[in-house]
Amino acid sequence: MGELAVRIVTDMLEGLDGLAAGDRYQGWNFVRALTAAFGRPVVDGDGVDQTLLQVSENRIGFALPAALREAYLLFGGRRDLTAAQDNLVSPRSLDVDPDGVLVFRVEAQSCASWGVPARAIGQDDPPVVVNVADGWVPYSDRLSVALVEMVMSEAMFSADEREVDNRELDDTANAVVSAAFERLPLPVLPFWAGMDGPGVRWFTGPDVLLRNDGETWLWVHGRTPEAVQAVRKRLPGKWLMVPDDEEFDD
Repeated sequence: MGELAVRIVTDMLEGLDGLAAGDRYQGWNFVRALTAAFGRPVVDGDGVDQTLLQVSENRIGFALPAALREAYLLFGGRRDLTAAQDNLVSPRSLDVDPDGVLVFRVEAQSCASWGVPARAIGQDDPPVVVNVADGWVPYSDRLSVALVEMVMSEAMFSADEREVDNRELDDTANAVVSAAFERLPLPVLPFWAGMDGPGVRWFTGPDVLLRNDGETWLWVHGRTPEAVQAVRKRLPGKWLMVPDDEEFDD
């Protein structure tokens, strides 16, 4: 990596350290550094209009938690960071469900929803709950963490197909991931498609981020196609984005 790239990646990881320590503003710095490092920086104008947020708050009858408001203002207009797979609810559509939960994110096929419980809506950075059709259960202690992880996932799902790949995991591959890559300082978040099993963990390596979904599936997002290829070589197996007629060395 060049000097600028090294600095961006360093700043990115420092932002995650700060977020893990409880500073949500460092989480937003991480989002800026992440999107810059992967070539799609957040810039002025990427957020939703503040007037729109005020109209939404007037409609639902209360102020949004500060962390949610800050996220909307920073990147709420970037569909590649908020709606490539699952959807950050538009301020126009924000609502409280019958259980009193402010729903702010919905899975692509409505199989899961994320929200802030009524008892915590007045907090700046409240806890988050998730519902996979059988009731609301804890998801994250802090909304800012859930929103940052959302950006990481949506940026991956919206990446150029040459810079992302995924595959099934077995015990051997899981062991390699844990040994060969650095665990990022994010909490283990529940994997909505397997709530009873291991959760979602994030790792990093040279120019890559890796998302381990419940020790059953691995996603890789690289700054370059070469970075993704290096992970494939480190973890030989059936990668889904490799054409059948393309070979690479183990």
